[in-house]
Amino acid sequence: MAQYEEVTAGQVKALLASCDPILLDIRDSHSYRDGHIEGAMLSHDGLMDTLIRKREYDRPLIIYCYHGTSSRDLAEFFSTLGFKQVYSMRGGYLAWQKQAQI
Repeated sequence: MAQYEEVTAGQVKALLASCDPILLDIRDSHSYRDGHIEGAMLSHDGLMDTLIRKREYDRPLIIYCYHGTSSRDLAEFFSTLGFKQVYSMRGGYLAWQKQAQI
């Protein structure tokens, strides 16, 4: 069974500082334009195909959405493809914004 890990916004911040993860924002393009985590790529079918073709299975992959629900499904999908370090950000972008205010 493939696995992914749910991480907090604080843990995502630490991962961003300590390694070179792929950061995937799966919200809609309007929300992405309004604000996103620096370095995040907006998810779309072409990008997902490219990530799969590149086969960077050892590179950490962090996925976030609005509230941390939809990202779990995509994290599970990527983990079934063989990505070894897949993370879904608990609480999504909303949690990231709250964490930034602290």
